[in-house]
Amino acid sequence: MCVDALPPPSGRLTRRGVLAGAAALAGTVAAAAPAAAAPADRDAASPAGRSRSASGATRGGTLVIEGGTLLDPATGDVTENAVVVIEDGTVRAAGPRGSVTVPRGAPTLDARGRWVMPGLVDAHIHLSTAAEARDALRQGATSARSGSTSFYQDIAVRELARHSPGLAPRLTAAGIFVTPDLGETVLADPDLTPLARLDDGVRSAEALRRVVEVNVARGADVIKTRVNERAGLPEQDPLTQVYSHEQLSEIVTAARRHGKGVLCHSYSERGCHDAVTAGIRSLEHGVFVGERTLGEMRRRGTYFTPTLSAIAGLADSADPVLAERGRTYLPVLERAVLAAHELGVPLAAGTDSSGGTVRPIGREVELMRAAGLSALDAIRTATTGAARLLGLERTVGRLARGFAGDAILLDGDPLADAAVLKRPARVVRAGFAL
Repeated sequence: MCVDALPPPSGRLTRRGVLAGAAALAGTVAAAAPAAAAPADRDAASPAGRSRSASGATRGGTLVIEGGTLLDPATGDVTENAVVVIEDGTVRAAGPRGSVTVPRGAPTLDARGRWVMPGLVDAHIHLSTAAEARDALRQGATSARSGSTSFYQDIAVRELARHSPGLAPRLTAAGIFVTPDLGETVLADPDLTPLARLDDGVRSAEALRRVVEVNVARGADVIKTRVNERAGLPEQDPLTQVYSHEQLSEIVTAARRHGKGVLCHSYSERGCHDAVTAGIRSLEHGVFVGERTLGEMRRRGTYFTPTLSAIAGLADSADPVLAERGRTYLPVLERAVLAAHELGVPLAAGTDSSGGTVRPIGREVELMRAAGLSALDAIRTATTGAARLLGLERTVGRLARGFAGDAILLDGDPLADAAVLKRPARVVRAGFAL
């Protein structure tokens, strides 16, 4: 079948139809009710009482965070007794008390005895419901990049975050997976259903382009594909390659035609090398990535998102195949992460959370630290580094003038103990204290 012979994806189906359907799947009707919040300081801004713009989008909150120890991941500077002023969801000033003018009557959040950091970035997460989005946010992920969903739920979550930032992280959506077997996902969009007739699945150049085109038409920000089978299914071999270099190049070219980058699920060294040389933007998992490919990644500026916490989680599986896979893969991946870092390959933290279980992004930072990164460099993988991967380096990853008013408050020093990042004492999203 020649998929190219079909008419282009319908733009009219996009914004209302697909977003409305995805919103229902994501559970945003339930999310529209006020989310339960942690007990707030008496004066602290909260998601209640949001102000709306003429378009219906939520304006950011106004909040002053006072008295904490402020860490700037970009510089490594630590400021004691700091003040952060957030107005309309954006940082207007940050620095030591006395150097920052505090607006009269502004709501305040007492951070005395706590460390204050920018909200974290989860660069690989699967958010299919409003409940998952809230869980990620409460665990400190104020920004994230989707690793794909089955029915465009991530696009609905992205819109939910724009209108109700207290309910979801700022999200870069990937839409559906470009994979040989779409399974039930072929029903995610009427423009995909002709692909069900393909005996060999989504493998031809026409079919690969078709899935990319439909994703773009439905509002995807990035494209997700794979080169290897999955590690989390005992019946699959993660070293088996499912797409060739030529097929991956077709996906990358189709994505670039629309200004989109590609993230690629990868495990084997050959698969990793094919994906990187095909031009992907970031390599996901990458357990067996070798020195040759890491050198190519450094030269091209390809990011590495190792999802250490997902691989570590396999070791706890009740399935003996998965448990052995996790125990075997984790030390290999830790060595790959350290080698990548030492070579200068940019790293981004991602949990690969899915299926209703949201892992704390702080756990990924903790594992980056355990792999051999310094505490500050490990923190950067979930702040400034991940922000650059998402194209948000001027928006998130720091609490500095002009950046988003996203913050986490911690009960300990993250430079001394990365474990404190797994349990933020408070989360601030767009100036709203949750």
